[in-house]
Amino acid sequence: MIHALRFSNFFSFADESEISFVLDARASGTESSFASTATDRQLSKLLAVVGANGAGKTNVIKALDFVCWFITQSFFKEGGGALAVEPHLLGADRASHFELEFEAEHKLYRYTLAVSSERVLSESLQLKTSRLFSTLFTREWDEASGTEKIQQRSFGLPQKQAEKVKPLASLISTAEQFGVETARSIVNALGKRRSNVGPAGRKAFRGMHDVMNATQFFFDSEQHRQKMTTLLNQWDFGLQDVQIETLRSMQDGKEEEVLVPFGIHRDGEREMKLPMFAESSGTQAAFVLLAGLLPILAEGGVVIFDELESDLHPLMLEPILNLFISPKSNPHNAQIIFTCHSLEILNLLRKGQIMLVEKTEHCRSEAWRLSDMEGVRADDNFYAKYMAGTYGAVPML
Repeated sequence: MIHALRFSNFFSFADESEISFVLDARASGTESSFASTATDRQLSKLLAVVGANGAGKTNVIKALDFVCWFITQSFFKEGGGALAVEPHLLGADRASHFELEFEAEHKLYRYTLAVSSERVLSESLQLKTSRLFSTLFTREWDEASGTEKIQQRSFGLPQKQAEKVKPLASLISTAEQFGVETARSIVNALGKRRSNVGPAGRKAFRGMHDVMNATQFFFDSEQHRQKMTTLLNQWDFGLQDVQIETLRSMQDGKEEEVLVPFGIHRDGEREMKLPMFAESSGTQAAFVLLAGLLPILAEGGVVIFDELESDLHPLMLEPILNLFISPKSNPHNAQIIFTCHSLEILNLLRKGQIMLVEKTEHCRSEAWRLSDMEGVRADDNFYAKYMAGTYGAVPML
């Protein structure tokens, strides 16, 4: 579970900004939040990122996606290419910094990272014990001597293996390969992640390719296929069912079996079957979206999604978010952070669940939550005040 991320000198963000799922204690008592098992904090299940085009909304969620990827998967980075980290153009000679607080197996950790595109400059991991954080390891690169110093305390990675860590790999991702228990629990927790952002921003919907991947997922999981069918029926796509059939196809002169999804439509007594590829782009997008959301909802984790309402009607946002709010569909308190252009979202969330992003005249992105602004009341009409320019982050057209 994510508590908070502080980051700086990352793409359009020069100064430190914070992503926080931590709510004021007075904001508890609704199903859209839950109590941390490692602290006395109340955490949100939802965080919406709103602002003008070009303000830096995607870079906000990209920061969280990057640090989660780096902690869990950087060991497997192939080749000698640079990391997908770009400092702000005004700080090109400085490192990008990250500080992530997260929960794994009912323990609170604090992870810090300073990194350039070429190597890790510093890295550390701390564990919350009593009221203080105790250090499990530190890693520091000395530019002058060209050497790296790694110190451990109760982390468990053999020192000889620690000293072989790759310049562009996390010590946690490396330790997990050697069966270090702390590293394993962290990778398991942060590895439950679904994201549609990458180094270049949002990964666009790829039509048939994404539909086929979703089809394979639903073919392998009948339980999720039934849930998907129920939701698409409830969401007024005109579908009574989605069936997956195995058909034969000729590929390069060879006959192969291919999975093909069909939408089932009914008009009175008549049943009509339409290939998913002939359904609307919105129907296909919802089909693919649910293939990503349902496993996270079933197991726990975090969804990082750019333009959640893309290809969907704005009114679809509420039932999608309700999947995260309801304890029945989200028994393990999965979290979602997403960007959005549909301003109706402002009337669906609380002030601690709305993050605004704005780019200053000095070409720097800034981000803040409504709950961080003075004078914002819980019963304010957030939509009306945002449209009036009270909160900022409105395009000046």
